[in-house]
Amino acid sequence: MIRDRARKTRRTARPDIRPAWLPARAGTFAALAFLAGWGWYGIVLGGHAAEVTDAVSETAGFSIKEVRISGQKEIEERQILSALAIPEKNSLFTYDIASAYSRVSDIPWVEQISIRKLYPATLQVTVKEREPFALWQRGQVLSVIDRDGRVIADTIRPRYAGLPMIVGHGGQKRAADYVELLNRFPTLKPRVNAGVLVAERRWNLVLDNGIEIRLPEKGANAALKELVALDNEHGLLSRDITAVDLRLDDRIVVRLSEGAAEARREFIKKSGLTAGAET
Repeated sequence: MIRDRARKTRRTARPDIRPAWLPARAGTFAALAFLAGWGWYGIVLGGHAAEVTDAVSETAGFSIKEVRISGQKEIEERQILSALAIPEKNSLFTYDIASAYSRVSDIPWVEQISIRKLYPATLQVTVKEREPFALWQRGQVLSVIDRDGRVIADTIRPRYAGLPMIVGHGGQKRAADYVELLNRFPTLKPRVNAGVLVAERRWNLVLDNGIEIRLPEKGANAALKELVALDNEHGLLSRDITAVDLRLDDRIVVRLSEGAAEARREFIKKSGLTAGAET
């Protein structure tokens, strides 16, 4: 009886037609992969791929849990974090660095920026800021600019007070040349409150005692050299004057203050001298 059952079992068993090279249960795995592929296709088609990836990444421990920011001095961290725009549910895998780079680069203080993904859960941001070079005033607007004349900020903090002051439209484009000119005269530079660009062609220097030095469009360096020599020898810039005009090649024209001019007229009147052209 037992032998008959075994014989019957052998007769009804299906033959194994699987190729020798095909792993066992390969068909099952293929079917599962086929179903998973169609499922992913449906997710993508429905526009939910990023959401699913974020959810899976977060479950696997690849969500952004730390942001490291370095190199900033003037920029507040909250500005950078705001520009990074990291969503509440996020994935380091799907985070768009290119878009973040563009947003952070739009912060005026940023000169260069580097954003890196450090797996499993860290975003590293390295900032190189622009260097404040001068203050630029046009009308009622006062800004901090860099060496290239680009506006960095319109908020003037106390520590910027010592920067060179440039006044007038177009002055920002010539900031580097202006500062270089002043640097050649270290005894005069600390006495200059501002450089005023006139008609975008030449400079007037305003000293801390109110005297205005009118420089020529060409040859400003030579004109200042002569002025500094006169001041060292005769104390010209400490006298009761309001302006020194250096635009003429053959002379220096000095404008007296009202008080000095009146005293000069009285002196000429009492002495009986003939006054020349009043300067």
